[in-house]
Amino acid sequence: MSAFARETPKKTGLGMVNQKAGVHSGMTESRKSSPAGRRTRAVESFRTAAECIGPVGPGMSVFAVTRGQFSMLDAVLHVLDGVGPARLSIWTWTIADYEIQAFTALAKDDRIRGGRLVIDGGARGKNAPLISDWQRTFGPDSVRYVLNHAKIATIEGGGLRVLLRGSMNLNFNPRFEQLDVTEGGEDFDLVRRIEEELPVLADACAGSDVYRASRVAEAFEPEKLSVFATVKRWAK
Repeated sequence: MSAFARETPKKTGLGMVNQKAGVHSGMTESRKSSPAGRRTRAVESFRTAAECIGPVGPGMSVFAVTRGQFSMLDAVLHVLDGVGPARLSIWTWTIADYEIQAFTALAKDDRIRGGRLVIDGGARGKNAPLISDWQRTFGPDSVRYVLNHAKIATIEGGGLRVLLRGSMNLNFNPRFEQLDVTEGGEDFDLVRRIEEELPVLADACAGSDVYRASRVAEAFEPEKLSVFATVKRWAK
């Protein structure tokens, strides 16, 4: 079964989106004559994901600075509202205790016709039940274990290919956060190519397998990487 194929469609809605209202500060816009410019809107947002991102359509692009009043999952849900049935991929470091409900509900959204989870290999212990649920829904090959701290999502459906990336985690966080949402382009293609090249690893694989899959050694000299063998992992 494809990593993007859902095994058993579910009809359960989400009904748990964290979108807290606030005072909108206003918006600045800069439009370029060439679509290659990509940047069409820049927003300082105090309100919801829907009001921040706006309509989802061909060539759309927005950069936003928020106060953490909505999450990456809220942004994903708004894009799904505009795209409809779609394939989804989510990149995250780990799934915190306070994100479990939101993540579980996302996997049950019947608009998601295929899913891929790219998650740090260190989450296999803490998040084992959630990962197993994801695999039961989207197939045994729907998870990629890597060394990861990126927060990325891709949504592909209805002729649209939307890429979301930013600092925000899977639930809201009352701090400065940033978000980019673009449709189409080389940025989407790059993320999708990397996803397709990642090997499918067994849940019980060795840490060395996760390390090799991530190709970190290709970006560093060995002596620079050696320091991380003794440094404590940072907190989320």
